[in-house]
Amino acid sequence: MMDRAERLRGERTPYVLATVVRVERPTSAKTGDRALVLPDGTMEGFVGGHCAEATVRDQALRLLDSGESTLLRITPGAESPPAGRAGGRPPATSTEGLVTVHNPCLSGGTLEVFLETVIPPALLHVYGDGPVARSLADVGRAAGFDVRPTGAADPPGPDAAAVVVATHGWDEEPILKAALDAGVPYIGLIASRKRGAAVAAALDRGDRVHTPAGLDIGARTAPEIAVSVLAEILSLRPARPVHPPAGAEPEAHHHCCE
Repeated sequence: MMDRAERLRGERTPYVLATVVRVERPTSAKTGDRALVLPDGTMEGFVGGHCAEATVRDQALRLLDSGESTLLRITPGAESPPAGRAGGRPPATSTEGLVTVHNPCLSGGTLEVFLETVIPPALLHVYGDGPVARSLADVGRAAGFDVRPTGAADPPGPDAAAVVVATHGWDEEPILKAALDAGVPYIGLIASRKRGAAVAAALDRGDRVHTPAGLDIGARTAPEIAVSVLAEILSLRPARPVHPPAGAEPEAHHHCCE
C-alpha cells in the first residue's frame, strides 16, 4: 500500500490515504486497515464493507478539493437520515478536525477513519542556470514548491503552476510559447523592462507574460529578485475552495464549513 502511495507521489497524482484507527464491532474492518482513494473515485485497499467504502470515498473526494485532512467517524449513533432520504447519501455533521456520518447499514458498528489528503506541491519550472535561476530554485524549494530546473528542450506541461524564464536571451520565445500553449497560470520572464516588453509583444497572448518578473520591492541582488518573483507567484495563485462535508449545511455567518 505504501509503495503504491510513493509511486503516486512520484507521478504527482493526488490521493487520500484512509486508515482505520478505531472500530466498535460489529464491523468487517479492523484497526490498521488502509485504502487509497484517487481523484477518479477509484479505491485501492480495504476499510470496510459497502457502506463504509461509499462514505469514505465520498468524503475523500471532497477533501481532494479542499486539500484538508480529517478524522471520519461512521457510526449508528449519528443523526438518522430524515424522512424521504432512505437509500440516499447519509447526512454528515462536522466539527474542527472531525466529520461524523450516520452508518446506514443494518449491521451497525462504528468506524473511525483518518483521511490524510496528499496533494503534490505546486510545480515550478525554472529555465536558466544563472544566479537568479539558482536563487529562485533555492527560494522556491524553501517555500514548498516542487522546483524543476529545466532545459529549453523540456517544455512545461499543463500541471505546472509557474514557469520562470531566466535564460538571458537564450531560447526565450519557444519556452514562453510552450508555457502559453500549456495554459500555465503564471509565466515570468527575467529581463529588462524594454527587452521583456519586446519579447512579449512578439508572442501571441504575450500580455500574459509577467516581465520584468517579480513584484516591485526594489530588488537588486539575485536572491532579492528571486524573492520578488516568488512573492508575485504566490500573490496570483488561485485560492483553493473549501467545501462543507457531504450533507452538512454551513452556518450563515461562515465562509466555509467548520
